[in-house]
Amino acid sequence: MSALTRRRFLSISACMVLAGSTRDQPRLPRTRWQGTALGADVSITLRGPDALTRPLLARLRLEIEAYESRFSLFRADSDITRLNREGHLPDLDARWQDMIARSNRLYHATGGLFDPTIQPLWLAYATGGDIDAARAQVGWDRVALPGPARRGLRLGEGQALSLNGIAQGAATDAVKALLQTAGLTQVMVDIGETATIGGPWNLGLSDPEHGSFATLQLQDKAMAVSSPAALRLGPTADHILHPIRATPPRWASIAVVADRAADADGLSTAGCFMTRTELRRGAMQLGGIEQILLLDAQGVRQTVSIPA
Repeated sequence: MSALTRRRFLSISACMVLAGSTRDQPRLPRTRWQGTALGADVSITLRGPDALTRPLLARLRLEIEAYESRFSLFRADSDITRLNREGHLPDLDARWQDMIARSNRLYHATGGLFDPTIQPLWLAYATGGDIDAARAQVGWDRVALPGPARRGLRLGEGQALSLNGIAQGAATDAVKALLQTAGLTQVMVDIGETATIGGPWNLGLSDPEHGSFATLQLQDKAMAVSSPAALRLGPTADHILHPIRATPPRWASIAVVADRAADADGLSTAGCFMTRTELRRGAMQLGGIEQILLLDAQGVRQTVSIPA
């Protein structure tokens, strides 16, 4: 499939473990929903009494729709599509403000390698456009961010945003928080990134060229994995691009374990081009980063130590 139509299958699987329950309890009934979110096919499976799972499923669908309607580049009516078309969003709700604040922190923590204005460059590679002209439009520092004297968000001339490097992580965090508030204690959320409640959960890591390379154990943590070679934009570029210059990724795959999926998502994306020293410094600046696992081009696994 082409880069612009490739889809993934994502899932949320949760079991309502009730107070006093045991592993020997009868198998709970299952409620399931399938739909789309941020350009991917999503399924949600909840196990528990219908009186609890059906209202919760409805709330989950509304939460996913909230992120889809704001940040999906696959929808012609989303906020971000309108922003890219018109160059301005006059009012920003709490989800937008949180997304911008987190994107700004990631931009500075990664030395500008996490840059949401990458979209024109991504499209140029994907469609055979003018690479040099598109790269000239990239620059988060040209975006007029909201502040005391400005309520909205305004792009520089010719700019367009993609929040694909953080939006799925943010949606994962929101879904996890909703499930946690509902009292669930054993949950695996996968909306492009992974977040867990309870555990431990054993997750295998795989690289598109080198295959399986590690198993990580998560408990009440989130994880994101970025592999540039997972998708090609054309004969000369992978789908994760350096925003400043044409240079190949430093790592074949990078996995980040963090308190929040949004931070793991953004750091793993930018981290494809960062040295171990830069990754350590960025992780310390962000906070809440627990572990970084790297796979180099030869298939050799490395880790980044993060001071407590």
